[in-house]
This record gives sequence, C-alpha cells and structure tokens, in this order.
Amino acid sequence: MFDYHVHSDCSVDCDEPMAATCRAAIAAGVTEIAFTDHVDFEPADESTGYYDAERYFAQLDQVRAEFCGRLTILAGAEVDFNTRRAHQAETFLDKHAFDFVIGSVHFYLPSDGREAEMVYPSIFANRASDEVYTAYLDQVREAAATGWFDTIGHMDFPKRYAPGTHRDYDPYRYRESFEAVFQELIRSGTAFEINTSGLRKVGLAGLPGPAVVRWYAEAGGTRITTGSDSHEACTIGSGIPTTLTMLGLCGIEKVLSFRNRVATPVSITDLLTPNVPGSGVHETA
Repeated sequence: MFDYHVHSDCSVDCDEPMAATCRAAIAAGVTEIAFTDHVDFEPADESTGYYDAERYFAQLDQVRAEFCGRLTILAGAEVDFNTRRAHQAETFLDKHAFDFVIGSVHFYLPSDGREAEMVYPSIFANRASDEVYTAYLDQVREAAATGWFDTIGHMDFPKRYAPGTHRDYDPYRYRESFEAVFQELIRSGTAFEINTSGLRKVGLAGLPGPAVVRWYAEAGGTRITTGSDSHEACTIGSGIPTTLTMLGLCGIEKVLSFRNRVATPVSITDLLTPNVPGSGVHETA
C-alpha cells in the first residue's frame, strides 16, 4: 500500500527522523512512502521559513540508501496554497524537483481582506459553519485550477478542527462547492487525497469521506491518492486498508503511484491482496 502524506523532522511540527518512519512503514506493510514535509508562506504560520531543501534531500538520500530494496521512498512536499501567496508556491515548485507534490489549503481567508487565519478551532468563533467551509472550498478549487499539484490534500480539512459548537458538518450542504472543485480537478488532471488522519479521531471519517468520493466518481473522476498525514512513526499506514476498501465501494478501482510527477494507476484489488507483485508497480529506490 502507498502512504503519500508523511512528515519528518524536516517539518516544524514533527520530531520523527526519516529512518524511524521508514522502519515503521516496512513493519506496517507500506510499500511506497512519500515524505511530504511542509512548505509554507503565510507569515502567521510558524512553519514559514523552516523548510530547508538541502537538509531535506540530504536526509532523503540517506534513507534511500539504507532502505534500498525494502521500501520505495519518494521525494515529496506538502505545499501550502492560498490565492494571496500563490506566486510564492509557484516559484518554489519551479526551483525544486520532486516525485510528488500535495497542494493543501491550511488558511481561512476572510472575505473582508483581513489577515489569513490558520484553520484551527478559533476560526469558527463568531462565524457560521457555512461561511468557513464555503470559503475554504473556494480556495481548494483555486488550488486545483492551477494544475501545479499532483494531488489536493485533506479536502474538507476544517472538520478536523471544528469545535463542539460547530460539529454540524454535513458535506451535502456543500455539494455544489465540491462539484466545482471536481470540475477543476478533472480539467487539470489533478488527483485528490484521502487523508486518513480523520479516522484516528473519534467521530470523524477520512478527509474527505465516502459521500464526497461517490460524487467525484459520479462526475467521472478517477484520480485518488492515499496518505496518513503521519507526524509520528506509529501512525504510518494507519487507516489506508480501510480507505482502499471504501474507495472500491464508492466506484474507484485504482489509486495513483508517482515517479517524477508522473502518475501510474494501480489496482486497489492488487493492493489489498498480500504478496501480489502488482502491489509495488515500480522498482524500489
């Protein structure tokens, strides 16, 4: 199975060395892993300025050598996107070569032009849920429209942080917004991620859940990636077998494997069948 959303100590919010994560991935039955450390641009984000490409690629080379033949390790990044900082994301991507890039929206942009706010429980203060989710999905649509990313991360991310006063999230309320996102995803050839971190929280499904996946499949979409959003070795691969089963039930037959920003579809049936050669479609590196 593929875990294409993993952080290391090259992210400001993670202390886990790459080597420890690789050992955990092998133990969990993960065959391909992408280290997608945070690349951020908003001044309000503590991650801004932390990413060090030289350090990241040096550590990646070390674990690729150590785990060669046992685990496929991809060079990746989780690049923060919002329309106010889009030029910085584009410039970064022009400078660096990766196997796989996630475009993620982590900020709420107030409609009155005030400073962007990190998606945390505080953004719901004095705002209706509809205001938060609609604005968030507008930014997701803009990210998909650029075509800069291989996949879009955690598409309904605000539900992870909604406080008890706003636990009224129902994707059906935002179906029109989701369908606008799907239109751009399909037009630009961009995938979206099923982020399994939601499965580790009581009362949450994956980000996004089955209803959104079904709508995407009905719209003709086929491009999906899977990732645990792990910041600790103990959660590598967590929820991915369950997610693969869910995808199959929703009409998605394959997930994507990447090399050098080029996708290869891989059968979910093969990934769920132990010791099938097709579960690792590329040679390990």
